[in-house]
Amino acid sequence: MAKGGLAVEIVGRYRVSPPPNIVPPTSLPLTFFDIPWLFFSPTQPLFFYDYPYPTSHFLSTALPPLIHSLSLTLRHFFALAATLVCPPHSSNPPFIVYDRSNFVSLVVAQSTADFHHLCSNHQRCVNDFYPLLPPLPSGEQEETQTPLLAAQITIFSNVGVCIGFAYHNVVADGRSFNSFIKTWASLFKDPSSCSVNSSLLPFYDRTAIKDSYGLQSIFLNHWRKRSSTNMVIGVSDKDLDSAMVRATFLMCPDDMEKIKGWIVGRCKVKNMDQPPRLTPSNLTCAYVWVCLIKSHEKVNGKLTGKNPSYFGFNAGGITRLGYPVPAAYFGNCIGFARTMATQSELSGEDGIIVAADAIGNRVKDLDEAFLEGAENWISEWGEFYGSDSEPHVMVSGSPKLDFYETDFGWGKARRIEEISMDNAKGKAVWFTQSRDVKGGIEVGLALPKPKMDAFTCFFTQLLPHH
Repeated sequence: MAKGGLAVEIVGRYRVSPPPNIVPPTSLPLTFFDIPWLFFSPTQPLFFYDYPYPTSHFLSTALPPLIHSLSLTLRHFFALAATLVCPPHSSNPPFIVYDRSNFVSLVVAQSTADFHHLCSNHQRCVNDFYPLLPPLPSGEQEETQTPLLAAQITIFSNVGVCIGFAYHNVVADGRSFNSFIKTWASLFKDPSSCSVNSSLLPFYDRTAIKDSYGLQSIFLNHWRKRSSTNMVIGVSDKDLDSAMVRATFLMCPDDMEKIKGWIVGRCKVKNMDQPPRLTPSNLTCAYVWVCLIKSHEKVNGKLTGKNPSYFGFNAGGITRLGYPVPAAYFGNCIGFARTMATQSELSGEDGIIVAADAIGNRVKDLDEAFLEGAENWISEWGEFYGSDSEPHVMVSGSPKLDFYETDFGWGKARRIEEISMDNAKGKAVWFTQSRDVKGGIEVGLALPKPKMDAFTCFFTQLLPHH
């Protein structure tokens, strides 16, 4: 399988559908929260698990119930087996359609790669991960129907297993995907249980989302303009720099408290207003932003003038819309947020305060008026993929999602990686809840090696000391 990196051997291909004659043909419109994701390439999470048995054991004892439990899961999460329909040359908007011929493509493979190396925190070549990903059309061509989810299970004999996914965010945000994978794991782990955790079961009624600001038509107009040029935000892995490396860094609660204490103390000494919303996530964002700016400066030279650095992140909308949305709503309910500071301010001695202030105020604005400025979401996020030389930063993922608790009966995931951030060419960061440290945040990055070396140095040294 030639996608760069270490080869894998395909041992099976399956088409997994919901149980027959249970899910009726269904059509789901896209809400204004879904439409911006038409511009993005698929999300590609990898879940690594310890599995100390040979490949033959997995194929005979684990694979059949994995396929069966996936089918049972798709009974509820049928939207993931559906396709995205983009009517060609039409003013009609795209929509999601499920019919009984739909399926999720599942590839089963085996690999002789070093499982423990792939699961480590230290630098690893980005190319080593691509063979673990299932193929999924990105929607770049004008296809009438695009599958929304594909999966791949790769067995590392006597050591572990990796379950990899590719899914188009237009069908589900991370919260919805988390409910899907938790349900699959639960049904696999306990096949005797016919019941599914009702809090995870998807709620599909699109009328739960109210388009009070006419955003759907604004976003559809963006999409029609850009679809005529096949514009998809993100690139395919063939365009990536093979010198890119991945690494994971841990921000512990103690580190966050240190940063917070330093900010508060420094603001008192300088008689400055303290940044709002000094939460663990915002503190981590501020710290990572400054480390990345300093790394850029070290590799590319000193930053001068008032050049802006944008910091973008996704913000949950379920609790911010001013009206109730069911927690189990399936689809997208996140907004795009962007803030800005000058590069010279961020690399200065009070850079962390500048970053925390910019992020905290943006979060405060979102809490007060979540959809204000939303008409600019698409154009603002497109700017992140402009010049490769601009040190902008985007955070995806969320430490609020407990992906490491996804238990197929093999214990906690050994490692979770998000591969699609490679497409941002060093501008993307992925956050997830820490596997081992309560309240900690794992920070995943993919950067050119010189910049990763610099980031590692700043991340470990920059923590303020009293």
